[in-house]
Amino acid sequence: MSFVVGLTGGIGSGKSAAAAEFERLGATVVDTDAIARELTQASGTAIPEVERIFGKDVIAQGGAMDRKKMRERVFGDPVAKKALEALLHPMIREESSRRIAAAQGPYVIHVVPLLVESPDYRRRVDRVLVIDSPEEVQVSRVRARSGLDEAEVRAIVASQATRAERLAAADDVIDNRGSLDALRKQVAAFHKKYLEYSRAAKG
Repeated sequence: MSFVVGLTGGIGSGKSAAAAEFERLGATVVDTDAIARELTQASGTAIPEVERIFGKDVIAQGGAMDRKKMRERVFGDPVAKKALEALLHPMIREESSRRIAAAQGPYVIHVVPLLVESPDYRRRVDRVLVIDSPEEVQVSRVRARSGLDEAEVRAIVASQATRAERLAAADDVIDNRGSLDALRKQVAAFHKKYLEYSRAAKG
């Protein structure tokens, strides 16, 4: 059984950059966002149910789920949000478990953006690694990559666990307010640590 590190952080904190660096060093990365995208791409497993529950208007011309329309649909509607989660979360969990079981790397980095908000995930990881950035840094990063305005980004940040809640749940923290080089150095240090933990867990 693989040693599993749950990697989490708020939007724009740098989860993808950290995960890519862990992968470069040899860890197996299992990313719930990537799985969600696969499930909702054209001919993805979730598409028939997404269309049945939410209608054709959330399906883009090519047959994939229109992520922008769906985000707008669920953001202000708790019932729609729950319906989407009830559909996707079990499928994501099942596929994550399958990929973790098949992992070939010395340990698994399980990227779960809403790990702190999902208590069952905490039971499925051996350690929680939080990628931490101040809110101002998160907002500027997300605006630069997405084109969303500041109010939209702040609304997304406000809908997630607070920075304090994530830090309280963390076993390990990477401070990602600085450069990519600074991030890589911290990842390298944790990589060594996780190799040791993994060896110890396997006895």
